[in-house]
Amino acid sequence: MRTIEARVLSPVVRDLFIQANRELPPDVRDRIRAFRDKETWAPARETLDRIISNFELAEKNRTPICQDTGMACVFLEIGEDLFIRGNIADAVNEGVRRACGEGYLRASVVADPLRRGNTGDNTPALLYTDQVRGEGLRVIVAPKGFGSENMSRTKMLSPSQGLGGLKDFVVSTVEEAGPNPCPPVVVGVGVGGSFDKAALLAKKALLRPLGQANKDPFYGELEAELLERINALGIGPQGFGGLTTALAVSIEVMPTHIAALPCAVNINCHVSRHAEREL
Repeated sequence: MRTIEARVLSPVVRDLFIQANRELPPDVRDRIRAFRDKETWAPARETLDRIISNFELAEKNRTPICQDTGMACVFLEIGEDLFIRGNIADAVNEGVRRACGEGYLRASVVADPLRRGNTGDNTPALLYTDQVRGEGLRVIVAPKGFGSENMSRTKMLSPSQGLGGLKDFVVSTVEEAGPNPCPPVVVGVGVGGSFDKAALLAKKALLRPLGQANKDPFYGELEAELLERINALGIGPQGFGGLTTALAVSIEVMPTHIAALPCAVNINCHVSRHAEREL
């Protein structure tokens, strides 16, 4: 049994959020460049060139890639043989608070959804924990911008709507979003579970490296088909048309009730930020 203090999470979360806001993961950068090379529509190529220039300058100048530095999503994978002494949520929120101030990240969280009032430091974080084997601790942060989050949808499909209904829901969600989520987008799809679990699966799907297919060939092929259909919509980078509306579609699934077919679509903009560290 391994024991650590919860407070060790604070500097890790602080560093990861600053890193994620300044540096796109290599898989995202490579995917954008690859789609730029395949793009045939001149305005789309120019737009992708500007996107590439933007994330290169952000990394060089150590500034945020986007003015919306996101709401703090934190995923912890905690080993079953690890004991964390202290309050995990407090430690994570302290890291987010420090990242906001020391990293000059925009404070985007309001204390109440209706009465508003900015918390001033991007807290509280959205914290999700999973127990895994071993005694390790994996920390994953994903700053989530809300231009894309606002375009996301959850739908309780009926089993009779089946695969066709699911495909149409995913594609129509992206089509209705149009240029609003700053395409090219990354599309996370969650299928199964319950109303809330499907949405969480969709968000977790956004953490998968772009271009890495689902291990189940059925879902891997479905991802490729949905990506093709979405890019055929012609929305294009920033809505200027072209072949590149989405960079990837990732699907995560889990068992569900016999009377249900929950499906959630969590859209991410091209600034698909995430960073992680093992402790």
